[in-house]
Amino acid sequence: MNPDDPLLALLACPLDKGPLSLLAEEGALYNPRLRLSYPIVDGIPQLLPSSGRKVGADDHERLLTRLKASAT
Repeated sequence: MNPDDPLLALLACPLDKGPLSLLAEEGALYNPRLRLSYPIVDGIPQLLPSSGRKVGADDHERLLTRLKASAT
């Protein structure tokens, strides 16, 4: 999955139904509101609630910084 993929705009978190951000280097989609990371396996997002991995405070700040940098 790449940042230009039109599918990315359609994907939503299974828990809060909000948008997800692509973390291409991590191979994951990230929900910063719930601090959950969903893996992308063989190009397929794993968006089951049980697939979400809780992200700690330090990693959350690092990921937010990376997302802000990629948005500019």
